[in-house]
Parts: sequence; C-alpha cells; structure tokens
Amino acid sequence: MSDLVEGAHAPDFTVPGDNASEISLSALKGQPVVLYFYPKDNTTGCTNEANDFNALSDAFQKSNVAIIGVSPDSVASHDKFKAKLGLGYALAADTEHQVADAYGVWVEKQNYGRKYMGVERTTFLIDKDGRIARIWRKVKVAGHAESVLEAARAL
Repeated sequence: MSDLVEGAHAPDFTVPGDNASEISLSALKGQPVVLYFYPKDNTTGCTNEANDFNALSDAFQKSNVAIIGVSPDSVASHDKFKAKLGLGYALAADTEHQVADAYGVWVEKQNYGRKYMGVERTTFLIDKDGRIARIWRKVKVAGHAESVLEAARAL
C-alpha cells in the first residue's frame, strides 16, 4: 500500500499490454500520462469510463497526453474489451496487482457484506517529468474523463 501524494514521483512499472505489447511508464517520460485504474473489463462502470476516455482520446492526443487504463484483467480480456469498444489507447494487464499496489489502489472492498481485495477506481495525472500532478480517488465515472482532460490541458 502506498500513500502517493501530488508532487511525488510516479512509480515506474512495466507490464504486459493489449495486443502483445509491453507498457512501461518510463517509456512515456517527456509526455503527460493519464493512468486510470479500474476494477474489471466489461462491467457497467468500467465500460462507461473506458468509453468516456475514448470519446475524448483525440483531445488528449492533441494535448500530447497518453492514456493508460489499468486493471487486474488478463491481456486476452483486454484485447477483447478494447476490440469490443474500439478503444484508441493502451490497456495494461496488472494481473499480479504490482502496479495497483505501488499506487495504493489495491484495497479491501466490501460488497453485500463480503470483503475482498480489489481495485479502487482511481486516476493519476502524471506530468512530463514523471511527477504526479493530480490524483482523483474513489472516482465517480460521470464527467470524470472531462475533468481529467481539463487538468491535463493545464499542464
């Protein structure tokens, strides 16, 4: 568990990505990155969030901001999810929860009285120097992608 704060260096990582790629934060140094953690492919909230970021992906690209969606799902799940939604940005397969742990978003959750470990929906905006510029915790999906884009444009 990590208590990352705005201004701290974003922990680097390298994990498998969709379409047999490898995703590394350090490879994107020099450009801002939106790193959004979501619980699971093909669930309602996660699908809505992915679609919202995708709808704004051209605007993020024009601002030279990379988007990476991170969940514990497998590469195969990400490939299907990305193809189904036509996503134009990378999905990282954090199957061992190393990235979620490093960013402090792998937490105990509770649903209908059942406790389990899972991803707390959180977004990090990382500046071109690799520092965390902004953190959105316990994200509510509606309007979130627009808020992130606005903050990214201000970098």
